Amino acid sequence: MTTILITGGHSGIGLAAVRALAAEKVDLVLAGRSPDRMRAVADELRAGHGVSATTLAVDTSSLASVRSAAGQVDRKLDAVLLNAGGRFDGDVTFSADGYETTFATNCLGHFLLVELLLPRLSDHGRVVWTASGTHDPDSMDGRLVGKAVEPDAVALSRAATLSAGKRYSTSKLCTVMYAYEMDRRLRRHGSKVSSIAYDPGSVPETGLLRGLPGPARRLATSAAMKWVSRRIGVTTSDTAFSGASLAALAAGPDYAGVTGKYFQAQENNLSAVRSARVSYDEQRAAKLWDDSKRLVHLRPDEEPAQLR
Repeated sequence: MTTILITGGHSGIGLAAVRALAAEKVDLVLAGRSPDRMRAVADELRAGHGVSATTLAVDTSSLASVRSAAGQVDRKLDAVLLNAGGRFDGDVTFSADGYETTFATNCLGHFLLVELLLPRLSDHGRVVWTASGTHDPDSMDGRLVGKAVEPDAVALSRAATLSAGKRYSTSKLCTVMYAYEMDRRLRRHGSKVSSIAYDPGSVPETGLLRGLPGPARRLATSAAMKWVSRRIGVTTSDTAFSGASLAALAAGPDYAGVTGKYFQAQENNLSAVRSARVSYDEQRAAKLWDDSKRLVHLRPDEEPAQLR
């Protein structure tokens, strides 16, 4: 039986993905920081599809929480979906570890989680990193949100002057670069594990905009704004299709063995596309990876040989 762990599988695109996976009889581990909501989803999946659905408390902004959660995973996994994340508007805040909240939540927590869980992955397992088209400063998505800056882990962990949009788009640039760098390291060691970056497209109905004022959220999710977004070149999608696409990348036979690629969901079409030019910079990506190892205080006994 296939077993998949997903962060943020209790709402939005993640919820659509776990429903699609459960319908295919995939067992699930729902990881996140909303225990009651996760339990409700797990109950729904068990009752509706007869699959195993368990919950795992984890706050990806906290390194201690990530370590605790990873230590509780006692089963073989066929995929890890690094799907949770957020944009944090308002004043800059910092995690319990002293890192800027966006970078801590979207990047460092998932980076540490995948390092710790790789030994639990099956030989042909898959890791899917949920990114965003906003990572590309040359795209309309990136220009609207705020152009991503240099993917420097140390600088981003301390970022106090960047706008919320730039903090978010740069965290997603780092996510794409993590996916590519992981693939390169895995291939050097002869691993068959896949590492894929995924852009679900702009889906305003998800919780990403929860930090905005009510009127701004209503405008962002209106039919008129969706029409405008499509006309100006924003990568648009909807919750159901983006969730189904994430499920396909995680377990679909069409994507078995696919690795080191960036997939994008747009208007009911899932395809491999080019990511931002800077995302292919191997020197920057290696530095990002190694700096992230130091920031999460990765111990030698925690680091899998395939990722060195």
